[in-house]
Amino acid sequence: MSSPIGSGSLTRKLAATFAIISLLVFGASAYVLYHALAHRIAAQDDLDIVLAARHFRRLSADIVAPKEIAEHEERLESLVLGNTAFAMSVQDLEGHTLLERNPDHLELTVGVPVRPTARITEADVRQWQGSRGETLRGVSTGATLVDGNTVNFVVARDMTDRARLLAQYRTTIYATGVGGALIAFLLSYALVRTSLRPVREIARSAAQITVDRLDTRIALASVPSELVPMVQSFNAMLERLQNSIARLSQFTADLAHDLRTPVSNMRGASEVALARTRSPEEYQALLASNLEECERVSRMIENVLFLARAEHPGFVTGAGQFDVRAELAKIAEYFEGIADDASVVVQVRAQGNWVADLELFRRAISNLLANALRYTPAGSVIDICAEVRDDVMRVTVANPGEPIDAQHLDKLFDRFYRVDSSRGNSSGSTGLGLAIVRSIMERHGGRALVQSDATSTRFHLDFPRR
Repeated sequence: MSSPIGSGSLTRKLAATFAIISLLVFGASAYVLYHALAHRIAAQDDLDIVLAARHFRRLSADIVAPKEIAEHEERLESLVLGNTAFAMSVQDLEGHTLLERNPDHLELTVGVPVRPTARITEADVRQWQGSRGETLRGVSTGATLVDGNTVNFVVARDMTDRARLLAQYRTTIYATGVGGALIAFLLSYALVRTSLRPVREIARSAAQITVDRLDTRIALASVPSELVPMVQSFNAMLERLQNSIARLSQFTADLAHDLRTPVSNMRGASEVALARTRSPEEYQALLASNLEECERVSRMIENVLFLARAEHPGFVTGAGQFDVRAELAKIAEYFEGIADDASVVVQVRAQGNWVADLELFRRAISNLLANALRYTPAGSVIDICAEVRDDVMRVTVANPGEPIDAQHLDKLFDRFYRVDSSRGNSSGSTGLGLAIVRSIMERHGGRALVQSDATSTRFHLDFPRR
């Protein structure tokens, strides 16, 4: 059973991410809206203050003298009537109060008044703190009466109610943001968990795949399109794993079979020899036969170890430049005795230099030449040719003989693969020579090919330029 913590960690992480994103979006939107509202309220209040000051100037144009200010009290107080947050005061130049409203409510200390002839704008509105800590905004302006005297008019507004309104708005924003983030987390959690259900189904299907059930594949019918590439890759990995284990099993079986044959030969020959007393010559023949079988087993073990090392990622090849014709001639000379015994001629056609791992190059060509000598009729010629084509050197080992059926060509480089019994143990082959050739070519980034027809069988090795 899977751990709830492990299975839910991705869900919670994505849900938390969505919640944080939602909170950030809510916060940014609320910040913009809050400041837009605060700015709009302040602008509207400033406009009301400015309009009241302008209206007083218009009313003052009908007042003859400062002493008549009181007679127009009702008209002047109408400027702030109905809103207790507003206060006003009219004073003469000596500072005597001629008219006031809500004088105890606000401290009407604005500063230098606007000149009577200057236009009153929102820029003339000032802000200050009252004695009780409240925020006040207002404007002071001069006004010229009919007799030419000047009075100062002050209008101000207490911003406490506005601050209270904005504070409530902030509280609403905070509550909405936190609540929205929580709701986003819960909804995201449910949505992500539902969306990840196919992943859990894939995990359950994968858990049912064992070594004995490598042929099982995850069905693509119910998989979302976003997960199809992943499932296809997983199924392809299972296919490769199944093929690898099948090859490994076949390789193990073939190796056991090929090792059993020489061991059985040595045991059988030894049992026959021990059945009765033999002459020294017979014992010598038995030892020679057993030694030959031991050599076969030793070659087989050496080849298996080479293949194991060659397939390891840490296998190192030492590339160097060499004369291709000289190296091919040395290989042909090494096999000269075996070729003479088989009445076969080996000819070499090559020129120029190339860069590759020389030891592996020699081993690959030697394996191909040994294979060709094994199946070439007496009196024939084995041709070894090397030529460069488009930054690739192709080495070809061609020999006449029985053609190989096309169905076998792709499998010739598999381990222990033999076309028929005539290419079995009786020929002295371990069944690993061509597999080693393919492994060497893979280490060089090249490839090994084979062609066969009635005229000859041709093995091609393509070495890319390094």
